[in-house]
Amino acid sequence: MTDTAFIRRLNASDADFSQQLEQLLSWESVSDDSVNQRVLDIIAAVRQQGDAALVEFTRQFDGLEVAEMGDLILPRERLEAALDKITPEQRQALEAAAERVRNYHEHQQQDSWQYTEANGTVLGQKVTPLDRAGLYVPGGKASYPSSVLMNAIPAKVAGVPEVVMVVPTPRGEINELVLAAAAVAGVDRVFTIGGAQAVAALAYGTESVPAVDKIVGPGNIYVATAKRHVFGKVGIDMIAGPSEILVVCDGQTDPDWIAMDLFSQAEHDEDAQAILVSPDADFIEQVAQSMARLLPTLEREEIARTSVRERGALIVVEDMQQAIEVANQIAPEHLELSVADPESLLPQIRHAGAIFMGRYTAEALGDYCAGPNHVLPTSGTARFSSPLGVYDFQKRSSIINCSPQGASELGKIASVLARGESLTAHARSAEYRIQPDQEQ
Repeated sequence: MTDTAFIRRLNASDADFSQQLEQLLSWESVSDDSVNQRVLDIIAAVRQQGDAALVEFTRQFDGLEVAEMGDLILPRERLEAALDKITPEQRQALEAAAERVRNYHEHQQQDSWQYTEANGTVLGQKVTPLDRAGLYVPGGKASYPSSVLMNAIPAKVAGVPEVVMVVPTPRGEINELVLAAAAVAGVDRVFTIGGAQAVAALAYGTESVPAVDKIVGPGNIYVATAKRHVFGKVGIDMIAGPSEILVVCDGQTDPDWIAMDLFSQAEHDEDAQAILVSPDADFIEQVAQSMARLLPTLEREEIARTSVRERGALIVVEDMQQAIEVANQIAPEHLELSVADPESLLPQIRHAGAIFMGRYTAEALGDYCAGPNHVLPTSGTARFSSPLGVYDFQKRSSIINCSPQGASELGKIASVLARGESLTAHARSAEYRIQPDQEQ
């Protein structure tokens, strides 16, 4: 029998289960004081010195000998050239994924609307795309062309005129797939800068990098900390935590499938979280056996092993109802309902970033090409947050156009409420529009 002690077991019926689960889920994205101060110094330098700071930080952190800012700018032609450098199979996959992502997000488009009240007052909402969006893409070997598609395409579908991408190229490492994805997704400008300095440049602008309205995309602790600090000057998508998957299974799916689904998140990094919930204790042990057997076959074995040992769990529950209760308590980024009838469970799911229905819907399909966005709320924030989408690149303005009669009617209401708040200028402003024959 293979040793399966590397992943913890929990039982939802235990008296202290909630406490054990809370401890398992605990994760803080708080940077320490030294990281925080370093990021503040970098932001201040970029604000004061602009391009010169970007050149210096790129030399310092990315190990590149660059003479001037022009060395850190990639023209659109370079992105197009990347499409020719990748293999035909890679290009076909990128374009197929991009088409699916674009088609899905086109369903999220919102239109402006208005309605007219009986007295002629018009109320409504005007939906407007952001002027410019910034996309942060991790660089070097940890490159994710899929993230380029997921972040840039919704912006373009929303109607954002200009998408600016920043991607570091440490030691000169350029990922052609990332640049090809930028070409396919319609990215307009690319700067080969990264870290907190790239976030600062996007937020405040430099001589070469235009200031954007919103910054999206994943990054390390320095990037996440910088995004926290520039929020308010610009919008941000979220402060993302480690990847998570929760699989709810009735015990009838191939245990090897479930094991690999868990590994698909565990291989991201040591802090990633993979959890299985099932009412079938024997099946849970079968999955543990599969994990033990398959783990040595992974290219990122040590990362996955650390992830499942430190943050993974196999949880036995009394029944599927309790499984759903546990799922809602966890509010996972990715939720697989690997059961015979996932539709019957769907109405009971209240908190999840993305829900993968049935035995054949591997979470990995959502990461790349299913269509819905893979930028999802983590660390329980699915309780109040949603996946990245077209709506994140649009803003809504209220429309109020009062007719004379409407202004008179509303003026009487506003007058009473304003005087109740002792804001007499508010009241008098509204009262000026009250028609004589409608005065109180």
